[in-house]
Amino acid sequence: MDLPVLPPIAPMLAKAVTKVPTQPDAAPVYSYEPKWDGFRALIFRDGDDVFIGSRGGKDLARYFPEIVAAAREQLPPKVVVDGEIGVPASIDGVHRLDWDSLSQRIHPAASRVNMLAETTPAIFIGFDALASGSVDVTGEPFPVRRETLLQVIGSTERTSTLRVSRVTVDPDQATQWFSAFEGAGLDGVVAKPLASPYLPGKREMLKVKHKRTADCVIIGYRVHKSGTGIGSMLLGLYKDGELRMVGGSAAFSDAKRLELQQQFEPMRLDPDHVAPGEVNRWRSSATGEWIPIRPELVAEFAYDQMEGQRFRHTVKFLRWRPDREPESCGYDQLDVPLTYDLHDVLEGNS
Repeated sequence: MDLPVLPPIAPMLAKAVTKVPTQPDAAPVYSYEPKWDGFRALIFRDGDDVFIGSRGGKDLARYFPEIVAAAREQLPPKVVVDGEIGVPASIDGVHRLDWDSLSQRIHPAASRVNMLAETTPAIFIGFDALASGSVDVTGEPFPVRRETLLQVIGSTERTSTLRVSRVTVDPDQATQWFSAFEGAGLDGVVAKPLASPYLPGKREMLKVKHKRTADCVIIGYRVHKSGTGIGSMLLGLYKDGELRMVGGSAAFSDAKRLELQQQFEPMRLDPDHVAPGEVNRWRSSATGEWIPIRPELVAEFAYDQMEGQRFRHTVKFLRWRPDREPESCGYDQLDVPLTYDLHDVLEGNS
């Protein structure tokens, strides 16, 4: 490739804050935008050569042939843009980003990759620019990079594979987005310093993510990869009288892993039974098998958002809740986001 900015490049990152930062009275210092929940990706195009760099620097192009084709068709011959890859899906009549469909796109078989590109096509949502033509814009402030982004990704059509994230300098508007857009599959708001250059690998931006708690029933556990102690506990919630798996909690100290195993072992439903689990597509050696226990223990967990009927990410153990009956732990306690369509989030770019 003959570009002013070449792969691999670590994308500029964000550090977590607890609320949307405000603007000073004199003049805005931040640009706010939705925090998209997908695969971070930088598209490098030099003619027919297209490289889609992941956050870790790997090329994702083989997994997303439709984005490669769109880059060749929609982008200028020489360009580098930063953004997020997501898979839209219609869920209960509302379009939103679907993490499960996106994660299935990473597959070793070319035939399956091509099939999924047809059945669950991805989109790229651009939110920054690094280069256009022979010009490196990483040293420019964000308004210059934003204008470059709008010039190289000009389409606002709902059917377009390459889109542009909307922005605002109004913190009240950003706070409203934080609540309203979650229903479209987004997980927060990002604030970019207007005066800052693009700093690869640096946590120059600020991000606000959703944080909530839920009381869940412990329904089982997985043994740690070392073979000693628990690796994760499996959680359930009741719906229509049925206990349904809702996610898992991990990241315990060595002492805590052993303590939990000693606590759970006597509660096994069948000492010789191991429940099957889905193969982990990120670690082919992980089978996902788990050990069911009597659903008698309740604990409080911190989570950020839901993906359908499950927690989107691994949740954090907070405390035991001996005061709660397992049957009282249902989906009705969850903070359900407002319904907002993904297409409406993408429209109105400013």
